[in-house]
Amino acid sequence: MAQLIQHGKPRFGIVAQPWTEINYRDYDLRTPTGRRVGRLGKILGYNHFQYFGIISAEVIAGCAMVNMRLGTVVFCYVFEPQTRRMVEWQFKDIGWLFSKTVNTPTAGESWFRRGKNAICYQNSDNPRRKRLRVELAGRLHIDAAFSESEPAFEPMCITTKTGATGWVYAQKVAGVRCTGRIECALGSYDLDGLQAFAHHDWSGGYMRRETFWNWACLSGQVNGTRIGLNLSCGVNETEFTENCYWLDGKLVKVDTVQFCYDRDNPDSEWSIRSFDGQIDLQFRPQGRHEEVQNFGLIASNFKQFFGEFRGRVGTHRVDGLFGFVEDQYAKW
Repeated sequence: MAQLIQHGKPRFGIVAQPWTEINYRDYDLRTPTGRRVGRLGKILGYNHFQYFGIISAEVIAGCAMVNMRLGTVVFCYVFEPQTRRMVEWQFKDIGWLFSKTVNTPTAGESWFRRGKNAICYQNSDNPRRKRLRVELAGRLHIDAAFSESEPAFEPMCITTKTGATGWVYAQKVAGVRCTGRIECALGSYDLDGLQAFAHHDWSGGYMRRETFWNWACLSGQVNGTRIGLNLSCGVNETEFTENCYWLDGKLVKVDTVQFCYDRDNPDSEWSIRSFDGQIDLQFRPQGRHEEVQNFGLIASNFKQFFGEFRGRVGTHRVDGLFGFVEDQYAKW
């Protein structure tokens, strides 16, 4: 595939292969009243994030790098479902002094480095492979990776319209085997031995100034079939949706979905159903990572839960597969 922006416009819709480069500076960005936006406005208006999730019955981990208007926010955590113990860290890099992100979803490195703390996302195209490396001053070590090449995997690659003049490109993966190791105060985890799974999200674009979404993801194996799930509500659903699941790497499209939960008691059970009847799931949280920030120009109310799913994905019964859901508000 080539660059996403062609002749000043993005190629909207779902494509079979990832775009090589998200060349957002070539986009003919306009204000809602039609005035062209300059180079600085394009840079400050663009938001991008990567998330790498690790899922097993013994350990769940997540690491995100969010590049927005004033800098970069990074968080990572490790959660042990059996004991419900958790360790977590967060870093802020105002002005991008300690971080760098690349707009090539299939290649290159995005990183954060400050003192003895380092977090690096490595994406390679041949073979298609994603790797997460985390070193936090002796407190956390993660070296995890997955491949989309062997066996062949069909990622969700979607570009949708956003607001009056924006767009978002999202590239999602779930239901792939994860290799590597995690070491922290909770213990040492061999991801190969635990038969862990990985989830990856690469998203970037001119998102709504105030954005809200729910999201759900699971990965695991049912009766010898590798299952991955990606569902969202609130973003990436103008003309197209990113909702889908994977069976042994083959992508199956899903219609719009509804998330039902108590916002005043989000630790209670969630219900997630799709309009076409392919998805009928209940999610029971076991732990969460959350952040509430308000700096006026930018703000966030973010809750990511980890726990167990039960119900149905397509024709497959799910009983106790682990995964994530989110309740997220962001002012970028």
